[in-house]
Amino acid sequence: MSSSSINLTDQVYEYYLSVTLREDEVMRRCREETARHEWAGMQISPEQGQFMTMLVKLLDARKIIELGVFTGYSSLCMARAMPADGKLIACDVKKEYTDKATEYWKAAGVADRVELRLAPALDTLADLLREGEAGSFDFIFVDAIKEEYSDYYPLNYRLLRRGGLMAVDNVLWGGSVANPDNQKAETNAIRAFNKMVHEDDRVDMCMLPVGDGLSLIRKR
Repeated sequence: MSSSSINLTDQVYEYYLSVTLREDEVMRRCREETARHEWAGMQISPEQGQFMTMLVKLLDARKIIELGVFTGYSSLCMARAMPADGKLIACDVKKEYTDKATEYWKAAGVADRVELRLAPALDTLADLLREGEAGSFDFIFVDAIKEEYSDYYPLNYRLLRRGGLMAVDNVLWGGSVANPDNQKAETNAIRAFNKMVHEDDRVDMCMLPVGDGLSLIRKR
């Protein structure tokens, strides 16, 4: 028994991955190529990707929104877990990143499940509401502009069905949210978002120390 989460030393983490991680060749290539990218820190950890795969399967999710695509690793994790008739709305503004993501979606045979929308995420969420999509999405993954997290939240809430789930990345922000001396805009934005969710009695929530911190938010 333990009263707190285990400290993942490098040795423990390597063992952990060796007995939990299941990646096919396309997934591995996407992750390893992205690890050499100048913005490699934007990619989710492989164990987080596998956890999200499990969540999509448990929800039997057929409609998903992703805010922040980068090179497509998280999209692959979710799209591969969806049924063949599922649809993932992938939102980003960087074509140079999403061109690489598209390559991997095609290589994995899931490109027909992904609809890429190159536009600011707030605009895309507003468009989806105007298109009559309120209350229709099973799962929403948020990993986009941190200063906009609190602005995404009410739109995402409206787009989720009852019992649907939001997964929000970077909520521990490398531990900086716990450092009162860190008053950077991104850090304060994440603090404000975390407080907003914690106080929202319309949802069930749980923050997990997975990757850079992952909050799961279930619409009641």
